[in-house]
Amino acid sequence: MFARGEGYEYRCCWSGATAAAAAAHQAKLREEEERLTTYSKDDLTGWEFKIVRSSAKIRGEKFQQLCQEEAENGWELVKKFDDYRVRFKRPVERRQQDGYSEIDPYRTQFGASEAKIVVLVLGITFAFVAIIAFLAIAFS
Repeated sequence: MFARGEGYEYRCCWSGATAAAAAAHQAKLREEEERLTTYSKDDLTGWEFKIVRSSAKIRGEKFQQLCQEEAENGWELVKKFDDYRVRFKRPVERRQQDGYSEIDPYRTQFGASEAKIVVLVLGITFAFVAIIAFLAIAFS
C-alpha cells in the first residue's frame, strides 16, 4: 500500500504538470506538518507518532469514528491539522498488543484512498461514455 501521493505513475501528456503540482502540494503539506509539530527529546521518549490522512473531510461522526478506532490501538489524539490530517501518539510499549488489533495500528489512510477514488471516477466516466456511444449507434 502506498502512502498518499507516493508510488503512482502519471501517464497522460498533461499529467506531468499535474504530477509536479501535486508533488509540490504534498511537500508543502509535509513541511507544514513538521513546522506545526515540534517536539523536544523528552516529548519523543517512549512515544511513537503518526499522521492519518484522508481524501475526504474527516468531520463529526467520521472524526469520532477515526479517534475511536485509533484509541482501540492505544493511539491518542495530538492535533487535528485540518479536515484531512490528524496526528496521533501512543506509548511504544503498546506495540506488544498489535497482534490482537482488528485495524492496522500503523495505517495512515482513513476512508477511501485517492487511488480508489480515481478508479471510481474513471469507471463512472467510462460507463457514461459507453452508454452515450451505445445510444448514438442505436438511434442513428
